[in-house]
Amino acid sequence: MANVTIEEAQATLPELIHRLAAGEEVAIVENDQVVAALISRLQAATPGLRPPPGLGKGIITIVSDDEDYLSDFVEYMP
Repeated sequence: MANVTIEEAQATLPELIHRLAAGEEVAIVENDQVVAALISRLQAATPGLRPPPGLGKGIITIVSDDEDYLSDFVEYMP
């Protein structure tokens, strides 16, 4: 947790807020006492997790048996 004085926080509040990483905190101090804290509410991305099945239901159409679609890509095929 980083510390900033009240004066620094007042002068740079928008910058402090936009620099906060997910889950990060910045303590605001006055007379060497913590009087407040900025806490990021953003959640860190969790790489490697797949979305649950069914999110594309009704939106995505998979065409696997129709050769007509392949004719558009003939020049790209080996």
